[in-house]
Amino acid sequence: MATGTSGNRLRRLAIPTLVVALITGTTGVAGTASAAPAGSPGNGSGAGYFTAGSDQKVTLTDGADRRPGGNRAATPKAAVDETGSGMYVVELAEDPLTTYTGGVSGLARTRPAAGNRLDVTSTPSRAYRRHLDTQRAAVAAAAGVTVNAVYATAFNGFSAKLTAQQVSTLRADKRVRAVTASRALGTPLTPPPATTPTPANPTPDAPSGADQSAPTDLAGRPAKPGPGTGAGMVIGVLDTGIWPESASFAKKMPAPANWHGTCQTGVAFVAEHCNGKIVGARYFADSWLAGGGSVPEGEFLSPRDAAGHGTHTASTAAGLPIANVTIDGRRFGPVSGVAPDAQIAVYKVLWGGMGYDADIIAGIDAAVADGVQVINFSIGSQLGDWEANTPIGIAFLNATLSGVFVAASAGNTGIVSGAISNAAPWVTTVGAAVTNLDEATIKLGDGTKLVGGSLDALPGGDARPMVFGDQAGSPDLGAVYCEPGSLDPAKIKGKVVACALSDTFASAAEVKEKGGAAMVLFDPVGNYRVNSIYNFPVVYLPTEKQAGTLFNYLMRHPTDAKASVRTGGDGSSVPGVPSVADFSSTGPDKVTYGVFKPDLVAPGSDIIAAVSPAGNFGRQYDAYSGTSMASPYVAGAAAILHATHPDWSPGRIASALRTTATDTVGTSNPLDQGSGFINLAGATDPGLVIEPTAAELTKFSETAAPDGKELNLPAISLREYDGTQPVTLTRTLTNVGEARETYRSSVSGLPGMKVTVSPASVTLAPGKSATVTITVRRGSAPWDRYVTGSITWHGRTHTARIPVAARPWGITARPYGDDGEEFGRMANGAFGLVQPGFTGPLTGRSTGYTPMQRESYSIPAGVYGGVFDPKASGVKKIDFTVPANTAGIVVEANTDDPNTNLDLYLYKGDTLIYSSDRFWTSAEQAYKFLPEPGRYTAYVFAQVPGGPVVDFDLGYAIIGRNAKYAGATLTMPPTAERGQGFNFTLKPKKPLAEGDFWAYTEYRTNGTVVPGNLVYTQQSSWQ
Repeated sequence: MATGTSGNRLRRLAIPTLVVALITGTTGVAGTASAAPAGSPGNGSGAGYFTAGSDQKVTLTDGADRRPGGNRAATPKAAVDETGSGMYVVELAEDPLTTYTGGVSGLARTRPAAGNRLDVTSTPSRAYRRHLDTQRAAVAAAAGVTVNAVYATAFNGFSAKLTAQQVSTLRADKRVRAVTASRALGTPLTPPPATTPTPANPTPDAPSGADQSAPTDLAGRPAKPGPGTGAGMVIGVLDTGIWPESASFAKKMPAPANWHGTCQTGVAFVAEHCNGKIVGARYFADSWLAGGGSVPEGEFLSPRDAAGHGTHTASTAAGLPIANVTIDGRRFGPVSGVAPDAQIAVYKVLWGGMGYDADIIAGIDAAVADGVQVINFSIGSQLGDWEANTPIGIAFLNATLSGVFVAASAGNTGIVSGAISNAAPWVTTVGAAVTNLDEATIKLGDGTKLVGGSLDALPGGDARPMVFGDQAGSPDLGAVYCEPGSLDPAKIKGKVVACALSDTFASAAEVKEKGGAAMVLFDPVGNYRVNSIYNFPVVYLPTEKQAGTLFNYLMRHPTDAKASVRTGGDGSSVPGVPSVADFSSTGPDKVTYGVFKPDLVAPGSDIIAAVSPAGNFGRQYDAYSGTSMASPYVAGAAAILHATHPDWSPGRIASALRTTATDTVGTSNPLDQGSGFINLAGATDPGLVIEPTAAELTKFSETAAPDGKELNLPAISLREYDGTQPVTLTRTLTNVGEARETYRSSVSGLPGMKVTVSPASVTLAPGKSATVTITVRRGSAPWDRYVTGSITWHGRTHTARIPVAARPWGITARPYGDDGEEFGRMANGAFGLVQPGFTGPLTGRSTGYTPMQRESYSIPAGVYGGVFDPKASGVKKIDFTVPANTAGIVVEANTDDPNTNLDLYLYKGDTLIYSSDRFWTSAEQAYKFLPEPGRYTAYVFAQVPGGPVVDFDLGYAIIGRNAKYAGATLTMPPTAERGQGFNFTLKPKKPLAEGDFWAYTEYRTNGTVVPGNLVYTQQSSWQ
């Protein structure tokens, strides 16, 4: 959208924009205020707020270093340069120790039998490792390669810095399975707060009430060490290291009998730090440093954690019970790891929050060799996985096949559907749930109440004067964001200060230092509900709607705004608890068909656990949010299940966790919640399990374009199935209970789908299995949209449920979820394109063309560069009615004024249907395909007014599905082939009047009707 002399306005994405934003948290991207054109209306100072040319800011509240300057690693420019030279991971063709079943003359099998563990110290293991070492050396020598890191346990291969010629040589070697360019992964960046750095190794302030003699379970009841507390289990944590002095790890424990790990010493980390609770510790940086990365200032070249993220995940999984945690003088009550008697093995693979997959694989390899039963992996990639069967994925597969359970975070890009990290079917991929409200309420001077969140003590009491940061300081210094040095103490002393979201800790420090009474953070583009502890009264309003309400109240009351802030709310900040966190990455898996992700959700919002004081203001404990926090919860639960059922495989544990999960509040959609919210008590005795075989998983890992729908997983995902044909699947149910039991199947949800299970009931004795056939037919379900539900088997004492999500492919393949926008529905009548998901004869019809109705409007200018609110100045509201059986609605707003920047919002009642805020054109367009009938409202917002009055045109078309408009000829091929796109044209039979026109097309194959496109044509006066 044009903004005249100020250039294009940068639209900020409310998602992580870093190279590897994956673990906790939230991002807010905001800019500095830019000046409005001379004479433009605004806030009285001639300044705009969120307009063109603004600098992008990033704020994350998570486990990255919060010290000034941070501890971010110097990232290599690229793992591989433009010539093809750089860091690579080389996988050799022979199996590693975890999966070798024999075949080499004189070398016995090393793969453990089902229910047993790999013993790397056994004679067969030692002999086979020597063989792998010899083969690896021969392959490297043949290519003239200097090996950097070697792998033999969960992955057979090495990492090395290679030239393009060496890559070609290795790929031609039959002893090599794959050569893959190394990739960087890690944790998100946190901006440096305005605080004084803490010493590198401060004396820890133990939380009050550290009580190891009388541990409690998660409900606070006394508990004895045993299977229910994870005793005897070792959880391997691949992360940023650990802070060994924390009270959460302050217990001497003997190493398990089968432990083969070590305590690798280094900077500020000595052998005594491995006290048994921390049973082992290692660090891996060889490939990172060889590839050009560096260990940043303040980091430790050792297992010690400088950031806090690794300490937080480790203590969440297996931290000791602490009777009361105090942070900055405020008591937060008891905390405990999920499996408080499990032991922790540390594998530091990230440096300043980043690391190479080559080092991560070395960490996985070491963890399996050392003897861990569970691995937690709170690491991922920006916007999720992009390919199946990566080297890390293969290492996790081999770990799983050797009996190690892997929990991993799903990612924090919930605004983008399908952006799932760690989506391999043998990994339990965990989304985040809100389990604590932690609400706070702001009551404005006009009586409006806004419910946000806070973890700080709030003043409450009567209303106080409130001021917008921009009106209380220097706009040029970033006062709109309350940036350091930007505020005038005389203008904020004793007041509530409103600040746009940027560097939240720095903003809080600025308001506190200058004498403000409290700070209210708002996000002009909407963000994630997540809190931090600021040691100052801070309330965070996470939604764009709240930002608009607050901003426009401040604009109406530049000198007399008031607000009271108090702890607590009305529950409206979330649908309820537990509910899926808005930052949690959602399905479906965009990489492979037939794999359902996330697997389940667990507590991941406002989680208080141990951290590194070096990266957290000297704190021993802190609150983090993210799927990084949810994953170790599941890792701890898996440790308990493994201890309770030593003979259970990782697949059996995963099934127990998933089939017993319960619906979250606000959604039962498995694309959001997976199987649901973790129910550890139920998982201990699930009755039935559904687990894939090793052969199934291995075949999946060796397929170039795998489809997981036939895997025996406790879920069904049909991402792009042929809706003209039934789909038949099988699932094998195994009774892991102690008694014979009959299970009867039922189907819920899945509106319009026809789902049958045969046999409808099965009777199983303990340890016995039965295979059922599941047939899925589209029925009347909509095309090109997901339909979700579940299949449940009900026994006398047990219930097992699996989620189902199915999207019949009609005219457009879309590997993502339903986010409100109909992908590929808009077409030009001169050269339309359809990609069918079916094969067969093809006929079609159209409604013909109906003109878009246009009207001209004028509205008084509002605030220059402001935030949308339906009640704000500079907003025009237009209502219209959509009748039943409407194919589509299209609404457009445009202006001829190059200095005006319009936004367009389409609502149905209070629900936002579509928003259009283009910055590269003056035209905005909102649409809805096959809309529900009812009253709709279009809001046109002059985000940047070019003058005191804004003139614009609004056009709309309501296209009836069975209407007959001006005739048009639909030309297309007589047959369709699945996946093969074809072109069509829709030409008017007679000349149309000048203007824009819309039509609807529909297709038919073998009697099945498939909705088509909304088709556009334009008639100009010069034609």
